[in-house]
Amino acid sequence: MNQREIRRLADLLREYGLTEVEVEREGVRVRLRREPAALAAPSAGSAVAAPAASAAASPAVSAAPAASEAHLLTIEAPMVGTFYRAPSPDAQPFVRDGDRVKKGQVVCIIEAMKLMNEIESKVAGRVVKVLVENTQPVEYGQPLFLLEP
Repeated sequence: MNQREIRRLADLLREYGLTEVEVEREGVRVRLRREPAALAAPSAGSAVAAPAASAAASPAVSAAPAASEAHLLTIEAPMVGTFYRAPSPDAQPFVRDGDRVKKGQVVCIIEAMKLMNEIESKVAGRVVKVLVENTQPVEYGQPLFLLEP
């Protein structure tokens, strides 16, 4: 990775309000991290480059569901970006609490690097709860919806 690519990662941190971004390329892993309340760009000291074999990628961890939610299925963010409930600001949301969804039905959009990615439900069910507010940044693996099968 060159300095330009690392600066682009830092720009992504600021642009999307992320606390961490990690990229691995050609055996080199770069992780930029900042405190959630930090307003300044990450310092050069926050960039860490190490061989890929030295550390395993940490999986996204979601909070354990409450006992009453144990039977529910979760639709998670497949990427980092900005969550949108509707196709445009003046349109109705794709889904609301209580709506039934079919497998393959678009449930939201995640904007990542200026691309709008339609997120589809992998299962059929009823939306119990939308867990993210419109226009909020989301992390990879973050729960977006709870579905009752």
